[in-house]
Amino acid sequence: MSRLNKKSVMRSKIWANQDNPMAKQAIKIPKDPIQETPTPEEERLFTSLRAQSWKEFQGQESVKETLRIAIAAAKKRKESLEHILLYGPPGLGKTTLAHIIGKEMNANVRVTSGPALERAGDVASILTNLEPGDILFIDEIHRLNKVVEETLYPAMEDYALDIVIGKGPSARTLRLDLPQFTIVGATTRIGLLSSPIRDRFGVVSRLSFYAPRDLEHILEKAAQKLAITLHDAPKKELAKRSRGTPRIALRLLKRVRDVAQVEGDGNITEEILNRSFRMLEVDNMGLDASDRRLLTTIIDKFAGGPVGIETVAAALSEDIGTVEDVLEPYIMQIGFLKRTPRGRIATAQAYKHLGKTLPKKLQEELFT
Repeated sequence: MSRLNKKSVMRSKIWANQDNPMAKQAIKIPKDPIQETPTPEEERLFTSLRAQSWKEFQGQESVKETLRIAIAAAKKRKESLEHILLYGPPGLGKTTLAHIIGKEMNANVRVTSGPALERAGDVASILTNLEPGDILFIDEIHRLNKVVEETLYPAMEDYALDIVIGKGPSARTLRLDLPQFTIVGATTRIGLLSSPIRDRFGVVSRLSFYAPRDLEHILEKAAQKLAITLHDAPKKELAKRSRGTPRIALRLLKRVRDVAQVEGDGNITEEILNRSFRMLEVDNMGLDASDRRLLTTIIDKFAGGPVGIETVAAALSEDIGTVEDVLEPYIMQIGFLKRTPRGRIATAQAYKHLGKTLPKKLQEELFT
């Protein structure tokens, strides 16, 4: 296998063409129908409120400690940081952590996503434009196709890119040297990642739902930046109904602010708060209309379960990924839904919350 240096290949016409759109759009993330994609206005809001350091990043203490040690060790050895995989439900701060990692390593952060990398040439365009120490953040990394994934194997292990030129018996392989870099991958569905790529990440960390007190701190900081007066009672209620997710907490704060400014004097009172929650159809457990519809469907149409995820998704006219990634995690976290080998089952707590009569089988289980 012959080796070529970076400059010689960049001068060739294989993929180094400056007109290659992927070379210019490496930081563009397409919309993902599976995830709750923020609107451009919300994205600007989240970016302006995004934590810039470990001190500002509230919650996820074990994850932060693991990353701090990895970063300190890499700096001490004067090496590039190991590849990092962050997984967990959407809206918990995976992108924010990637930017903090970049700042701590004093490195540029390039952002792309799994769906944007369609061909091996797309990966090559991005990797060959990285500088030593750069961080490549790949959102939705579980959506990489197999060809792209296999292209990343030597890049992650050996900092090299293998290129096949030609076809058939005359085909030959060239190896392109790459600068040392770090991939930070983010996913909501780690189970969809193949073992070969998952095993190439040196640090794998799971982000969990936030405690109410952490969300209260996040809301307090956001209110200060947005020049909103947020008293303790409304702050606690907002945190309680935010499903353990900072992104949702910030969305609720923004919506409540809008109602306060349009229908009040700008102050977030108890009346304004309750009116906002009624308008948004968010109940006292943080469940919205979609969550209640999921539980009601399982209870009313399928006698509380067990029922398969495909059947549930079809009954809701939703994508299976939406049900599994967006709706179910929090509902299972608060104990309203169980996932079993036979299917989904609504729990007694779900019946009580929705004001439904418990079926005999659940009553018997409760009192036996």
